[in-house]
Amino acid sequence: MELGLKGRTAVVGGSSRGIGRAIARALAEEGAGVLITGREPVALEATREALAEATGARIVAAPGDLSEPAAADRLHEVALATLGPVDILVTNTGGPPTGRFEELGPAAWDQAVRGLLESALNLTRAVLPGMKTRGWGRITHVTSVAVKQPIDGLMLSNSVRAAVTGFARTLANEVAPFGITVNCVLPGYTRTDRLVELASQIAEAGGAESREAVFARWEAEIPAGRLGEPAELAALVAFLSSERAAYITGTSIPVDGGWTRALL
Repeated sequence: MELGLKGRTAVVGGSSRGIGRAIARALAEEGAGVLITGREPVALEATREALAEATGARIVAAPGDLSEPAAADRLHEVALATLGPVDILVTNTGGPPTGRFEELGPAAWDQAVRGLLESALNLTRAVLPGMKTRGWGRITHVTSVAVKQPIDGLMLSNSVRAAVTGFARTLANEVAPFGITVNCVLPGYTRTDRLVELASQIAEAGGAESREAVFARWEAEIPAGRLGEPAELAALVAFLSSERAAYITGTSIPVDGGWTRALL
C-alpha cells in the first residue's frame, strides 16, 4: 500500500532504541525524512547511521532531553533547518519508574509529568502552527495499554499517560478542521529494553521467580501467546501518519495481542 509519505518530514521522540527507533525506521522506509532524538548522543548517532544505511532516507540526529521545556523548540528548529516543515510528530519517551503510590514522592511525580505529559504538550505546541498553516498534519502519541486497563505497580505511567490521552482526544476535535489528525497508540507487552528492565524489577521484588518466569507469565495472559515486536506497533504508526488515515482521529488503538479485556 502506498502511504504517501515520500517527501514528508517526521519528528520521532525517544528514537535511539526500542519502539521509537522502530517507528523512525518505518517512516523512513516509506520515504519520509526523519529527525530522531534521545538523551544519549553516541547511541543516537549509531541509530542514525544504521537507519540511513538501511532505508536510504534522510535521517537527522538531534540529542535532547524532552523533559526539559526548551528541548521541543530546539528540535523543531533543527528539523526546519535540515529537513523542512514538520508534517508528522510522534511523541514517545521512556517509561517512569515503577512503584506504588506511597513509595513515590513529589519529585517522582514531577519528573513523570515533565517526561510524559509536558514533553507531548511542548512538542505539539512547537509543530502545530505550521501544520495548521499548511492544512495537513499527523500527530501520534505513544502511550500504553495501561490507559485502558491499569497495570499494578505502574502508578506513574497509569496516571500520567491517561492525562496524555485526555489531551490528545480533546486536541483532535480542535484541529480536525485544519486537516490534522491526533491519535494514540497503546503498546502492550512489547519486547524492548524497558520491558526487560521491568521484568527484572518484578522478579527482584518478588524474590521467588526469575525474569524468564515473569515473561512466561505475561505471555500466558496474552491471547496471541507471545510478546509484541516494536516493528508491529511501528507499522500502525506509519499508517496513521499517512494520507490513507485522513479520517481516523481522536482514537486510542491498542497493539497488545488481545491483552486488553475492554470492549472499547
